[in-house]
Amino acid sequence: MHLVPPTEPVVGRVVENTPCTRGKSASFVRHISIDVGGTALEGGFRAGQAFGVVPPGTDSKGRPAKVRLYSISAPSNGEDGAGKVLSTTCKRVLEEIDMKGTDPDHPDRELKHQLFTGSCSNYLCNLQEGDEVMVTGPAGKRFLLPEEPERHDYLLLATGTGIAPFRGMIKDLLEAPTPSKSDVHLVMGVPYTTDLLYDDFFRDLASSFPNFHYHTVVSREIQPDGEPGGYIHHYLDRQIHLHEDLLSRDRTLVYMCGLAGMQLGVFKMMAERGLGDAYLKVKPDYAEVAPAEWDSHSIRKYVRPTHRCMLEVY
Repeated sequence: MHLVPPTEPVVGRVVENTPCTRGKSASFVRHISIDVGGTALEGGFRAGQAFGVVPPGTDSKGRPAKVRLYSISAPSNGEDGAGKVLSTTCKRVLEEIDMKGTDPDHPDRELKHQLFTGSCSNYLCNLQEGDEVMVTGPAGKRFLLPEEPERHDYLLLATGTGIAPFRGMIKDLLEAPTPSKSDVHLVMGVPYTTDLLYDDFFRDLASSFPNFHYHTVVSREIQPDGEPGGYIHHYLDRQIHLHEDLLSRDRTLVYMCGLAGMQLGVFKMMAERGLGDAYLKVKPDYAEVAPAEWDSHSIRKYVRPTHRCMLEVY
């Protein structure tokens, strides 16, 4: 970790910047690959870690811009197979905010709304092939594949750009010289079908590897079978026949990456189905509370993942 500290960033060079979605989407998400060859990052990162980007310029108070962390979406041997090219999955941050509500002393406080653009995400998405970018890292030591991946099966749960580390992990598992025979289930949750990221890639893998299973969960559309949309925990509960055996195995690991709200729903589903003991540790003070009554505040205090459940939620 921290082969390149935030105080001493190194120069990388953009070699790819392409959309991750198909068709029109309300979100703008791009796959960005950066050549870090010749720096301490070369060959020094793993799928599941993050790297830092230092945007140019200063913040609103005139101080140098701080490093921002982005999940690595490349496999551990890099996009190039030699550990020289790392990548990430970056969503442009575009939000409308109330200036009066956020800063009553702002000179434009009478304005009712303003467009806020994330400084680093838009900087990163705007980069062209050949552009230089200051990078640091890697960071993260828990959200990784185990040292002996063949000893385990996997349930990978992602929302939005939380798909990034799973792209790299799945490449590590399936595109190795000897592809893994472990069962790998990837569940991807998005608001609309057009928001699915790397969809063609995962569908191609699912058609090529019988041990890889790709599930999509679309929350704001009616499903082809007429069922209403839902979230990942709704899908797992409805399709429990697909996942009960997987979660009951002694060798299964669960990884969750994306919006923090997913954590509550999945934890409750596991506990209600009697599948949580291997993945959750409930503190004694909370043991008598029925899972149906758990809330997001309480689980952060009383429910912890075990060594078989890895979380990267925000």
